[in-house]
Order: sequence, then C-alpha cells, then structure tokens
Amino acid sequence: MSHENMITADENIHVIRQKLNDIIDDPKIAKLLGADSVSQLKEYDGLIAKKCEEPFTLVILGEFKRGKSTIINALLGKNIEPINVTPETYTINEITFGHIQSVEAILENGQRVPLVLEDITRENLEKRMKLFPARISSVQIKDNAPILRDIRIVDTPGLSDLESLDKQVEEYIVNADAIMYAASCLLPFSETEQIFLGSHVQPQRFGMLYVLVNMIDALNSMADVNKIMRRFRGIAERIVPNAIVYGISGGDELSRKLGKDRPADKGTREFYETQFLQFELSLKRDIIMQKDVIRSQRVYTMLDQMQAEISSKLQLLSDMTEMDKQKLEQKALEFEQQCDELAAALEKKKPVIHLSILEMQQEAESWMYEFFAKLRTSILECRAKDENGEDIYSPEDIEKYFYSFLMEKVGEAYRLCIETHRDRVGELVEKTGRDLAQTLGISDMAEVSKAPSVDRIMMSMNKNVTRSVMGVKLFGTSENFPPAAMSIFSSIMKKKMQTDIIDIALENYDEIRINIVKDIKTVYQDLEVKAISRLDSLYQYQVEMSRDAIAKAKAMAESGDNAELNATLQEAIERLREPKRMLAEQGL
Repeated sequence: MSHENMITADENIHVIRQKLNDIIDDPKIAKLLGADSVSQLKEYDGLIAKKCEEPFTLVILGEFKRGKSTIINALLGKNIEPINVTPETYTINEITFGHIQSVEAILENGQRVPLVLEDITRENLEKRMKLFPARISSVQIKDNAPILRDIRIVDTPGLSDLESLDKQVEEYIVNADAIMYAASCLLPFSETEQIFLGSHVQPQRFGMLYVLVNMIDALNSMADVNKIMRRFRGIAERIVPNAIVYGISGGDELSRKLGKDRPADKGTREFYETQFLQFELSLKRDIIMQKDVIRSQRVYTMLDQMQAEISSKLQLLSDMTEMDKQKLEQKALEFEQQCDELAAALEKKKPVIHLSILEMQQEAESWMYEFFAKLRTSILECRAKDENGEDIYSPEDIEKYFYSFLMEKVGEAYRLCIETHRDRVGELVEKTGRDLAQTLGISDMAEVSKAPSVDRIMMSMNKNVTRSVMGVKLFGTSENFPPAAMSIFSSIMKKKMQTDIIDIALENYDEIRINIVKDIKTVYQDLEVKAISRLDSLYQYQVEMSRDAIAKAKAMAESGDNAELNATLQEAIERLREPKRMLAEQGL
C-alpha cells in the first residue's frame, strides 16, 4: 500500500469511527439504545482505538524447548531474550524499539520494577521474583535493533496445557497482527500443537502465519530434512492452510550473526541458512512492508461489527415504533406468550440435540473400536522382518519413535472423529438457533448474537480431546487429564526403560481401548452441554433484546412524543448508511 493509500485508509478509519461515535454520543440516540448498550459500544470502540494506536505486533508461540527465544535473538542479531528458562520463571516478554536498552518488570499490581538483561536469566529471575510484592504480569524490553522500529515482538510462555491457557496469552493471540509458531524437528508435531493451531490460531484468520521448524542443523542428512519438512508441511496444510513453513536453525543463525563458532555442517547448512534468509525476507516484504494494510483490514472488521450491532438494535426498535400504543400492548402480551412457547419449544429441542449427539458419540465409539483393531496390527508390524529375517525397525528406532507413533495414531483417530462430526454439530446448533431467532422476528443471528460460536464449542471439544490423548509424562499436568487414559500412558512411559515398549503396549492394549472409548464419551457429553448452553444463551439474548425494544417503544408511546422519537430513530438509521457504505467498499 502506498503512502497516499495509507493516509486514505487512516482517514477512512478515523471518519468511520467518528461517525459511529457521533451516533452513540447523540443524547437522543443514546437514550434509545440504553445506557448498557452505549457503555458496551464505547468499550468496544476503546479496543478499536487501542488497535489503531499500539505497535504492529508479531506474537511468537510454541511449546517449551522449541527454541522460540533463540529464534527471536537470531532475528534481532543479538542476545536479548533469555534462553535458559523454566516454566516457573517464564514470563511474557514484550520487545519494542528504544534508543537506549532498558528492561522493566510489570507486576500484576501495576507496579513497574526496573531490571537489567542479566536479571531475566533463570537463576537471577528466580531470586528477584521472591522479592517482588506481586507476580510478574509481563517484562517489557526496549532495544535499538532495526527490526523493532517497525514491529513489536511478543514472546509467550510454552503452550503445553491448553485447558489452563493463560487468559493474558489468549488476549495476545486474539490481538496479534501476525503469528510465528515455533516447532522442533527433534520432537513430534504433537496432537496438542496441532489442536492448538486449529483451535486458537486458525480461527483468527491471520494475514500472515509462519510455522518455523527449528533445529534442522541437528538432522544428519538432507534425506532426513526432506522427510521432516514433508511431514510438517503436510500437517500445516491440513490445519492452517495459509501458513508458510520454513526449516531453520535459530542457534546457527544467531552464531553466524554474532560471528561465533557454528555447529558442524552435516551437508544441510545451505538449506537451513537459505530458509532463514527466506523467512527474514518474507517477514520484511509480507509483514513489515504490508503491516499497515494488515492492520487496517483488522480494524475495518472491528468497525463493521460495531456498526452491525448499532444497526440491528436501531432497526428492531424502529420496527416496534411503527405500532400505536394499543398494538404495542397487544404485541407485549403476544411476545410474553411467545417467549413461554419458545422456551417450551427449546426444551423440546434439547432431547433432539441429546439424541443427535448421542448418535454421533456412538458412531465415534464404533469407529474407535475399529481403529483399535487395526492399531494392534500396526503395533505388531513394528516387529516385522525383511526377507533376510532381519528386523525392519531397529531397537533404537522403536525406543525412540514408538511412543510418539502410538500417541499420534490415537490422536489422529480422535481428530478424524471430531472433523467428521464438526459440520453436523454446526448445522444442528445453528439451525435450532435460526429457528429461535426467526420465531422472534430476527432473521440474521450473526448480526445480533453475542453468544459463543459453534467454532468455540468445537474448540472446547478439541481441548477435551487433548486431555484425553496426551499423557502425564509428556507435560506433567495430571490434574488436567482424564485419569484413566493418563495412568495407562504414564505406566507405559515408566516401564519403557525396563522392558520392551511394544510388549508393554500390547499388555495394556485392552485397557487403553476401553478407557479411551470412555474418554471419548466424556468429550461428546461435554459437547452436548456446550451446545445446549449456546442455545440457552441465544434465547436469552434475543428475548432481552426484543423485550427491551418493546419497553422502549411503549415508553415512547406513553410520552406522547412518539413522532419526534421515531424521527430520531430514522435519522440515526440514515446516519449509519455512510459508515456502512464505506465499510462495504472494503469488502465487508
């Protein structure tokens, strides 16, 4: 986007915001909308203002031990981010431009504590944290690295435990302008990582999303590199099709930029060095050079949601004011009767939803039994021999990869169950919601509903799946996993060093199958609860919105100045046309 076009975009955003705020600031219109509604709209406008004013933000995500901090240091060309950290001491680090380097800890009580870089290493931070009057909310680092003139970099803690994902981290993800996800070629692209990308990152529809497969320098040959990259690209294409995948070595690149000794070249250096260069070029070309365009589109989307909220409320109120006092009284009586009927209809729908989701659950259980029958064959194939009677897989390979193979197979089966039922669940809940909305005279649910979307219901389901599949020894959070599946996978890991891991898996095979099927039952039961909750929320929102409109219309009629208030409404609706037109020009 040229400088001229950028000025136009900024001006358009300013004009649209101003026009929307002029409408809700108008005392007559504000009175019609109601104090609560105006307060919510003002709060939302504050978020839009923040998005317009704060630096363009690149958020770095990934599990622990994926080398996020090393990658950031390689981008900056200097050692700023602490590398030797633990989950207990890891903080959210905001890195922004400053002519003079500085470090501050922002505490949860709002206090700011000056630090130096040496303070945020693991050993020093553990000591300092004990002296702070409150927990650290984030660490703000300023540095004069050239890339920071254009973007703010936010390094987040590891994301192993989705269920207890910190709200602050979630807010950074939602408000990010671009995402960089760090993975490791030395560790499986776990089900947790895949579900995290699908449930937390993909729904945000980021303009740019990088998946960096780090530590490529540890692989022994280009054959290994190509195999790993095909694997990661295949998974990324399925989950986050818009992601760009690079195979890099953050450690090697940092050493190169600092002029330090580099890891020995195993014939792969040209690949990962070129990939890091391509990543940097893309970062500059597609993000830094386009950051204003990316930012503008996200702000336009927020403004469109604000406009739709105002428009829907004013239109509903306008429809009510077309009635005289007698008709309004009749409408109010009919509406309350309709609400009772609607509530009863919703109660009748709940058993239908229960039976539908129960049918899906039983179908999923049947698939899982079939899957486990095939899984036993796959496990036994790990002991297959070639034509010379030699083991196809060496004991070392089985020791290194079998557990991941087992977890991935089970995780993949879960994922396929969810994906197969996703559309059916969505259609079921949305159709019921539309029926409720239309009964109340609201034809477009998306315009008015504040309730969580079906995507969010499915996200919650995905979290349960993660708890069901991942074992305690992987992430050390036993309280967040169903005990049946957790204890079995944990026992396999405990016995791994004592005897043949395949024997252990076969010995526990029936127990694994039975308890995983129990866990999937829990997942679908939780899904039903969330689906019913969504419909209840939609019902309550629609009822309150319509009831409020009727009450306001009755008050107008009783005040005797209905004509003037109706004129105010029509004026407000007319004033919305211009910002709506300007947003439509942006493709919204």
